Amino acid sequence: MSVEGRPTLAEIVAAVLLPPLAVFLRRGLGMEFWIATALTLIWWVPGVIYAFVVLYRPNLISRRA
Repeated sequence: MSVEGRPTLAEIVAAVLLPPLAVFLRRGLGMEFWIATALTLIWWVPGVIYAFVVLYRPNLISRRA
């Protein structure tokens, strides 16, 4: 679960196959995970896009303290 740095190969593969898993691997079980799950249930493509945003732009979607 690396919050900073480049995404691992497992996270990239998970982002394509199962987007909520990729978000879980990067951020844990939080709001981002549930957003990815909802987007994936609506349609697979928005979930994939959101997962890649979480993986490659971690500061764009930041955690709230």
